[in-house]
Amino acid sequence: MIPRLKISYEKQIISSLMSRLSLKNRHEVPKFKKIVLNMGLGEDATDNKKLKACVDDMALISGQRPVITKFKKSISNFKTRKGGNAGVKVTLRSNRMYEFIDRLINIALPRIKDFRGLSEKGIDSSNNYSFGIKEHIVFPEVNFDKVDKIRGLDITLVISSKNKKGTLELLKEFNFPITNKKN
Repeated sequence: MIPRLKISYEKQIISSLMSRLSLKNRHEVPKFKKIVLNMGLGEDATDNKKLKACVDDMALISGQRPVITKFKKSISNFKTRKGGNAGVKVTLRSNRMYEFIDRLINIALPRIKDFRGLSEKGIDSSNNYSFGIKEHIVFPEVNFDKVDKIRGLDITLVISSKNKKGTLELLKEFNFPITNKKN
């Protein structure tokens, strides 16, 4: 089954963005390439039970099994060892990516306490958008009673855009709550 946001993108958003950004070819229109979800473990990296809980929570949030990331270098100040567990990450593409965007915009972001919108400053030099969520329990798939510790989550939306304006317009078309306030 094709996600509703993908159908909406192909039928309405492409034509809207072509007129807004004055593009002539529909293949120039910005689109989502992939979404990368990352959860750092911190001090819990050595505990196998907590690592398994993080893997299970990330699997529930994303709908696919995450990869356990490892440290590349040993750094004594951070108490890390080369090859030790650093965190878990998932890369979403195609239909799962659009389903995750739908759940993120319509369910998870409105559940964040004292949420005032996402900042425009999250766009990097490659025109991708990144932001963090302080509590991974805002996703309804995660059972609040079974969570031992509330963890943060980094979300990176990889977008095929040539400039920041294209990225911003794509996010606004998908109803991301972008604010342009200067903090």
